Amino acid sequence: MLFWLYQRLAEHHHYVPVLNLLRYLTFRGGMAVATAQLVVVMMGSRFIRWMKAKQGKGQPIRADGIERHVIEKSGTPTMGGLMFLAGITVATLLWADLGNVYVWAVLLVTLGFGALGFTDDYAKVTKQSTAGISGRARLAVEAGLAMLAVYLMIRFAQPSPEGAGLSTSLAFPIFKRALLDLSWFYLALGGFVIVGASNAVNFTDGLDGLATVPVMIAAATFGLIAYMVGNKVFASYLELHFMPGAGELAVICAAMVGSGLGFLWYNAPPARIFMGDCGALSLGGALGAIAVATKHEIVLGIVGGLFVIETVSVIIQVLWFKRTGKRVFLMAPIHHHFERLGWSESTVVIRFWIVAVMLALIGLSTLKLR
Repeated sequence: MLFWLYQRLAEHHHYVPVLNLLRYLTFRGGMAVATAQLVVVMMGSRFIRWMKAKQGKGQPIRADGIERHVIEKSGTPTMGGLMFLAGITVATLLWADLGNVYVWAVLLVTLGFGALGFTDDYAKVTKQSTAGISGRARLAVEAGLAMLAVYLMIRFAQPSPEGAGLSTSLAFPIFKRALLDLSWFYLALGGFVIVGASNAVNFTDGLDGLATVPVMIAAATFGLIAYMVGNKVFASYLELHFMPGAGELAVICAAMVGSGLGFLWYNAPPARIFMGDCGALSLGGALGAIAVATKHEIVLGIVGGLFVIETVSVIIQVLWFKRTGKRVFLMAPIHHHFERLGWSESTVVIRFWIVAVMLALIGLSTLKLR
């Protein structure tokens, strides 16, 4: 909104020195961090008290889970993802270019997946069951929203100088000009990336702060990637695919980081509120949509490698158990496996954060390896 105001004033030759700062993406990104954090912190205490009063017993804890979790975390309210959504939405609407289709496509995924997650959380709380809405129904809605967002990016984004085919192509890291043009089949691939990222973050969200910090790390990493691919000079220097307008996604990434900082104020162990599916699905979906927009879908698998590991652990556990009746891990997702081995919750969380940082650095290194 403020960027739009600056543009309108500039068109009419009204020069306001302070508003001139809005030309700079770095300034607007920094302000998005501060704005999102402020929104989350300001709404935090009252919102948590209100949610606790409304939810009563809070989020149901898996009966087959870690015993101390059942004791310590029972009664903790959920739907804290609404705090994330508030911070991201306010900061984005204030500081991003609202004439940019990438911004609206990512917001569509973020808010749409957030609404779906809220519905799931609400069903769990009201039924006092860990089973929310059916998995098939949830995946169907996610796929529909994801492919709609991908379609908007393909159809309405500013074309790249490299050709219209870039928007429907899969790019490969390290290889400079390697592209696989999938035409309209890219809708399915892009949708898969978004839905997969969303559910991967949801699997990871099982301990206090475990998902929040890796999401912030991935968001910061993709904020830098978005800035690079949206800047013709940097994209040319690093031999990246230039995506005009994709730089605006750095503002959303910054808002995700700021919201995460604010949420951690209340989510630091012991958590006062869980983000729930409302937060995990929306944040993962946003990361997936940003990866699609910046043509770094495969790099997301590296930067978000922790989420991939968590998801693969669940898939292996389920498939192997169905086949043999035995378990590969003591408990899945894999963070619970390490708890069963005797690691404390804080040890698991901090070590997983370290892994997330290392994977983000490996993902960033692919930019220069080209």
